[in-house]
Amino acid sequence: MDIGSTIRSIRKRKKITIAEMSCGTGLSKGFISNMENNNTSPSISTLETVANFLNVPLTYLLLKKEDRIQVVRQDERTLTISQQGKMKVETVSSRGGLRIMHIELEPGASSGVEPHAHQGEECHVVLKGTILAEQGEESIILNEGDSFSWNASVPHIVKNIGEDPAVVLIAVYSTN
Repeated sequence: MDIGSTIRSIRKRKKITIAEMSCGTGLSKGFISNMENNNTSPSISTLETVANFLNVPLTYLLLKKEDRIQVVRQDERTLTISQQGKMKVETVSSRGGLRIMHIELEPGASSGVEPHAHQGEECHVVLKGTILAEQGEESIILNEGDSFSWNASVPHIVKNIGEDPAVVLIAVYSTN
């Protein structure tokens, strides 16, 4: 864990000197320097004092770098094109068991040839167009702005039944 570098980074970003931090926390300048260089392991109580002084949550100081904010720029997204170009799937973001996808369906295109099932939960928002969502024996027509969710372990399919392309934002959560 690299808590010291995180503390130094926050302190410098806020333009706080080690001397100012020492006065504000009651910690010696030498201890702060050793802490920032990861030469000492501060107690939780000391970290709480530092976090309060820097006005950041204690939990932020304890997070590993890979557990903090992750950014995927638009031009870095994974794009999959299927059904002879009739369906485009962009993975917008993912973290743990959560994945968010931006789906474009040409008129008549669907999320598969047949209804499919997998472990997890799905939430959908229709951003553009008219789609038909089918799960088991249920089917519903949805338009721009409508949303729906379902347990993905029941066979399901999404079809563009409109005359224009449809765009759907999907969040899929799976523990697998």
